[in-house]
Amino acid sequence: MKSVTLLKFFAAAAVATAATSACAQVIIAPMAPPPPRVEVVPAPRAGYVWDNGHWRWDHGRYVWVGGYWRPVRPGRGWVPGHWQARGPNWHWIPGHWA
Repeated sequence: MKSVTLLKFFAAAAVATAATSACAQVIIAPMAPPPPRVEVVPAPRAGYVWDNGHWRWDHGRYVWVGGYWRPVRPGRGWVPGHWQARGPNWHWIPGHWA
């Protein structure tokens, strides 16, 4: 019985560690992103919030990622991701619910 409980504990710890590692990824670019592209924002959709497009750093260059709908989380607001200058580099601050 103890070995089953320990196995469950270690499995849960492994999942928690993997989730934390995935969330903690830091993206740094050596130059400022280009100006945002102009996107036509679709008409509002009930139960969804529009996440604007943004530039993603990918193998030494910026690549545009188009906007998309995210399901709403009741009682929370969406804070869009953005690039922030820190010294000579630019850091990606991921979008999140607040």
